[in-house]
Order: sequence, then C-alpha cells, then structure tokens
Amino acid sequence: MNAPTIRAVLFDLDGTLIDTEKYYRLAWPQAMAHYGYSMTDSQALDMRSLGRPYAPAHLKELSGDPDFDYLKIKAYRVKLMEDYLKDGIELKHYAREILEKLRARNIITAVATANDYERASRFLKRVDLFDLFDEIICATMVEHGKPAPDLYAYAAAQLHLNPCECIAVEDSPNGVKSAVAAGIPTVMIPDLSEPDEELSAMLWHCYPDLEQFYQDCFCK
Repeated sequence: MNAPTIRAVLFDLDGTLIDTEKYYRLAWPQAMAHYGYSMTDSQALDMRSLGRPYAPAHLKELSGDPDFDYLKIKAYRVKLMEDYLKDGIELKHYAREILEKLRARNIITAVATANDYERASRFLKRVDLFDLFDEIICATMVEHGKPAPDLYAYAAAQLHLNPCECIAVEDSPNGVKSAVAAGIPTVMIPDLSEPDEELSAMLWHCYPDLEQFYQDCFCK
C-alpha cells in the first residue's frame, strides 16, 4: 500500500492522538476500589477502548456481583478522569503535524473513538485539533463498540469509502480488532503495551510513533 491508494486515515483518540490512556489505567482501578471492588493493572489495560455492551458485561463478571452497577462506576471514573486532565491534555508525538500534512494532501481524516461525541469533541477542542477532522465517529453512534467492527464499518460508510480505501491507526488490542474486523488495513502505534504474536498477525504494520507512520506511508 502507498499514499495514492489511501483516501482516508481513521484515528483512534485516547492513546493514539492524545496521551490519556495512562490516566484511564489509573482511574478504572480507583473507581472500582471506591465501590469496594478490585482491579489489577492488567485488567485495567484490558479496558482500553472496550465499548458497549462488552465493558458492562466484562466488569460485572470481573466484580462477581450480580447487582454490579456499571453506570455508577463509570460515572465515578469519568469524574476521576476530569480531575486528572484539569491541568491540560498532552498530545502524542506528531499528532498535529500528521493531521495538517494529511489534509494538505487532501486525505480525509476522521476520529473513530470509544468516547461519546460530547467528550471527544471537547477533548479535541481543548488540544486545538477539532477543526482538523472531516468526521468524528463515536461508539454511541453504533450498536456495538470496539472490538466489534461496527464503529469502523460505520466510519467508512459515513465517508462513502470502501474499507480498503482507509487506514485505521490504533494503540490498543480492542481497537485493532475492531478495525481489522471491519476490513480496514490497520496500523498499531503501541502506547501502554506492545502487540503480542496474535495481534501482530492482524496488523498491516506497527510503528513506534505517528511520525514514522507518516514518513513510511506518505513520503516514499
């Protein structure tokens, strides 16, 4: 694949464009502990980009509580995240540059995120990236979140493109599985963990950062 065949790049948000996954990693166990449940670091990592209905079911099973209140736990996690991010949101390396360069090449840019639209748009406006996207696609717009293919399939449809005309850029296993299941060539830029052998086999490519991805795919 080379640049002329790529018509759109679909970016995950947390951990790919903004450096927020490290706070989710802290906030989920803290929210669980606040209501008397435990969560290991590995289990927190498993929550990355996990969407509806998978996240509620996963946490209910993890808790062992048939009356587990997912919405209550999530609301407290959201509060913790707002506290963590009150002093600012850091961009991942080369996030602004790659978006500006892609748009200069008339390549469509979109976000495909597990966040709802209010939070995704608010975060993007805080880091001054909102106007660099043609579409913001959120998990609340589809029936099944990541790792199901719904989100990425919907994103391609909204852009009136075949999945093979897009590239997805992800940092987490759940996001990778979602994009691959939708038939979209997928690049992983690891954030908190490297891909294992199974995940690596799904990827079109793995890069250390957004700059390397851009250089390799669009500058040769």
